[in-house]
Amino acid sequence: MHEYHLIGQHLDLSLFGAVQHDSHAFLQTLTVVLCAAAITTFVFQKLRQPVVLGYLLAGVVVGPHTSFPVSADGDIVHTLSELGVILLMFSLGLEFSLAKLFKVGPTAGLIGVFQCSVMIWLGYLIGRAFGWTQLESIYCGSIIAISSTTIVVKAFEEQKVRGDFTQLVFGILIIQDLIGIVLITILTTLSTGEELSLEEIADTAGKLSTFLVVLIVVGLIIIPRTIRTIVRLHSAETTLVASIGIAFGISYLAYWFNYSVALGAFIAGSLIAESGVEIKIERLVQPVRDMFAAIFFVSVGMLIDPVQIYDHWPAAIVIFLAVVICQTIAVTSGAFLTGQSIQTSVKAGMSLAQIGEFSFIIAAVGTKTGAIGAFLYPIAVAVSAATTLTTPFLIRLAEPAANFVDRKLPRPLQTFVALYGSWVEQLRSGPAGGSERSGIRRAIRWMALDAVIVATIIIGASVNKDYLGSWIESNFGLSSTLTKFAIVLLAVVISAPFWIGMIRVARFLGLEMSNRVFPVANPDKLDSANASRRLFVVALQLAIVILVGTPLMAITQPFIPPLQGAVVLVLLLSLLTVSFWRRATNLQGHARAAAIVLAEALAQSTKDGRATAYNESTEQISAMMMGFGATKRVIIPMGSEVAGKTLAEINLRGLTGATILAILRNGETLTVPAGQDVLQGGDVLALAGSSEATSLAESLLLGHQPREVFEAV
Repeated sequence: MHEYHLIGQHLDLSLFGAVQHDSHAFLQTLTVVLCAAAITTFVFQKLRQPVVLGYLLAGVVVGPHTSFPVSADGDIVHTLSELGVILLMFSLGLEFSLAKLFKVGPTAGLIGVFQCSVMIWLGYLIGRAFGWTQLESIYCGSIIAISSTTIVVKAFEEQKVRGDFTQLVFGILIIQDLIGIVLITILTTLSTGEELSLEEIADTAGKLSTFLVVLIVVGLIIIPRTIRTIVRLHSAETTLVASIGIAFGISYLAYWFNYSVALGAFIAGSLIAESGVEIKIERLVQPVRDMFAAIFFVSVGMLIDPVQIYDHWPAAIVIFLAVVICQTIAVTSGAFLTGQSIQTSVKAGMSLAQIGEFSFIIAAVGTKTGAIGAFLYPIAVAVSAATTLTTPFLIRLAEPAANFVDRKLPRPLQTFVALYGSWVEQLRSGPAGGSERSGIRRAIRWMALDAVIVATIIIGASVNKDYLGSWIESNFGLSSTLTKFAIVLLAVVISAPFWIGMIRVARFLGLEMSNRVFPVANPDKLDSANASRRLFVVALQLAIVILVGTPLMAITQPFIPPLQGAVVLVLLLSLLTVSFWRRATNLQGHARAAAIVLAEALAQSTKDGRATAYNESTEQISAMMMGFGATKRVIIPMGSEVAGKTLAEINLRGLTGATILAILRNGETLTVPAGQDVLQGGDVLALAGSSEATSLAESLLLGHQPREVFEAV
């Protein structure tokens, strides 16, 4: 069998190669592949299972690792599968545009970068734990870092999943796709050898950046105008041929510059997306894409070797658990840190707990260039197949899981969760002066610079340790052990100012951002927002350290001994967590005090039969407890559908973001009720949260909108 590369710098059996196939063999192979794919697709559609699994099964059946009487020629299938890769990436590019990226905003970007960093770091540690090489471990991390757009879209369609949280999921997928493109390109370049160096990484990044900037700038000038001109001809045939021609042309250009054809296809799609007619082109391309995508997934299935999977089943199980559990936790944590509710965060996390097409492509890069062993590809495919099966179940379990998490949180954390989202919402929407905004941006730039310098020092010390060791031994006469210690100590001392700088900037950012949410304290008056402000500052510091420290750890992990970077990060987070818990407990005490005042206001307003008493009291509460957001009084109607249900069953906080501070019933008050408390008709509730959250909660409790409307959000 000839040597071939699915993606990368050399494509010996590729679309751009000079390989000749016998016409009859070509027809026979195409017949076998498409017929097998058609049968398995029909069966899996009937079973209501993802058709991707059917394609993989078809590949196993007609592949070289089974004794099925009819088989397909691997060279021909993999040559055709490159068409599937190009068209898949081209279609992803059509769904991406600069406007869409700006729309999903920094929230999806932060979540995507954080989640990918966690999984790359975790995958690297898993690989090293199983004794794999450094480069194989990096590939393992990259393989499990990217979720599957195809599987998520299919699962959402089949289960009719709707709501605002899906926009967050698709935004994260866009960011993951971009990270996947970068990973494919970098790994393709680095796969010429297993040794990594700072110079090689810097050179790769510089050349890639130059190529992308020139291609995108020139492409934005030419491609959108050209496509609009072609579409105005009102010829579907011409539009289809021209669009696919552009995709293959830019893919070949990327190949000519020794970059991935997937990168070129993705850029071609994103450039056409800027034309404004991408929806029409996407409809035309879809049937062609689906057919060759089927061939691509069949080709992936043909590489599944059951023997390899059996020999490495412990690694396959560990990686599967890492994807399902750690991917869910990483996305959920990142979403919550950026201000999403527990409900939205858990739904997003459990929707993205799988790997798919990008994992196949990344694994193919390593397999075909010889950078990784043949065992990693079938493991990746097996894990993808398993997570494809679990994804629909996880999506269905997301809401019950979110309710469970919300119920089991300690009371101080429940109070914090109810308020944190409204604080972040105020931070985003609150006014900021020019000097304040520029100060925050300047601080973020300084933090990014400090992080880059720290990474450079760590990587530089690692790749030059032999030279530094020889110099220290020759000049100071130290032993080998003391020399290694001296190198580590030198790196720590040199990087210490920048570590300290990042911590100080994190505190500065926390204070500056909290001042946009809470009024600046008057030194001559009692600071009523002190508890909320101090907790918010620590929470922001935690979020900043996690969101910055995790990517830094992922980047530097291959250059330092395992777990050392994680230990430093965990120690720092532990100190901040202790401070956070103390302030959360303090805030819970203030919340109880506010709840007592609210309960008295409810009782007085009910006794007097007028709302002015309650309004006057809420002004007192607002003055006493800044940061608690808006408060609202709601009376549960007799016979209401929420009457007789526990707060956990209603899930008011999870669905709306509002929390119940007090309940008045038959002259008795209940402050800060728990999940097991039952609502009854005639109860008078005091709600707290953002204005939007309390309004949504009122609509839900009074039955103005069906519960299904809130569950879909």
